[in-house]
Amino acid sequence: MKFNALCLSVLISFMTLSCQEDTLPKPKAMLRLEYPETGEKQLTTPHFEFRHTGVEKTKSTDLNSVTINYPKLNGAIFITYKKIDGNLEKLLTDAQKLSYEHVMKADGIMEKLFVNDTDKVYGMYYEVKGNAASQSQFYVTDSLRHFLTGSLYFNAKPNYDSILPAAAYLQKDIRNIMESLQWKEQP
Repeated sequence: MKFNALCLSVLISFMTLSCQEDTLPKPKAMLRLEYPETGEKQLTTPHFEFRHTGVEKTKSTDLNSVTINYPKLNGAIFITYKKIDGNLEKLLTDAQKLSYEHVMKADGIMEKLFVNDTDKVYGMYYEVKGNAASQSQFYVTDSLRHFLTGSLYFNAKPNYDSILPAAAYLQKDIRNIMESLQWKEQP
């Protein structure tokens, strides 16, 4: 009887101590992005100028190709300038084709027409939804002399849910670039 009472007390003690909550592994941490607080910068080339918030880095000496880097966001906006020389239709077709090359991986592409009559800047902004390589594309022109294209890329495998906050931040900067763009007239 003493043995049964001992076994019963050990069993009750064991059950009491084992009724605590299950230990669960810690969930994966959420991505914490630090957005640049450098303020706006002016980028000036022989053909155009605009404001942006990135860390600029030019890729060529003639400034026809500019990369605006965002190291904290692991992304960049690639901008290319071309002079219009009777080839506006081809430049427009190429820019639109580049934007729609992402349609295979994209969940959708939203187009927004851009018109700034004051500075003679006209173009199109494409916002790409889904796991596409580029989250945004744009082109702007004055329809006579200047044509500019831009693309947003991240240095990571596309995962739309993960890069969405950074993409939204950089898409604001792209719109700022388009809105502040001014052409420089060449003699």
